[in-house]
Order: sequence, then C-alpha cells, then structure tokens
Amino acid sequence: MAFTPLPLVDDFLVNYHVGHALLVLFALSIVGSIPLGSRKVVALNASLFGVVFFVTPASQLGSDPFTYRFLGVALLVIAPILYTTARE
Repeated sequence: MAFTPLPLVDDFLVNYHVGHALLVLFALSIVGSIPLGSRKVVALNASLFGVVFFVTPASQLGSDPFTYRFLGVALLVIAPILYTTARE
C-alpha cells in the first residue's frame, strides 16, 4: 500500500485555526503588494482583510476571537486613511 502523508499534515495543522491562516495570508499579500509601489493597492488589500477579519464567525477564530475582530476594526480605520494619503 502506498504511503500517504495526510496524517502527518493533519497532526501539524490541528494546532492552527482560520484566524492563523487569515493572518498569514494577510502578511503574504502585503509583502506581495509592496513591490507594486502603490499605497492604494496596499490600502485596498488592508481594507479587504479588515472586512474578512471582521465578518469571519467567532467560532472559527479560535479561543480568542476578539483579537482578530479588533485587528479587523483597526484595518478598517487605517486603510481609508492610507488610501486618501496615497499619491497614485
């Protein structure tokens, strides 16, 4: 029988939840949009993830969902300011 690494992957991923995955995706998307040189793109990305953090159900955000909610609210406050101060 062929070896499948799914139990190893499952053992690794059982310690993480949707909040962790969204945080990693947010960080990677910010790093990926920086070379574009446009603060408007970074601001739009931040506002999109602010909405995603804010509307994700609390049951999927782990044991402390308020941290991710506050991060979403902070991104929703900061992103429009960043967008309006952008030149491009």
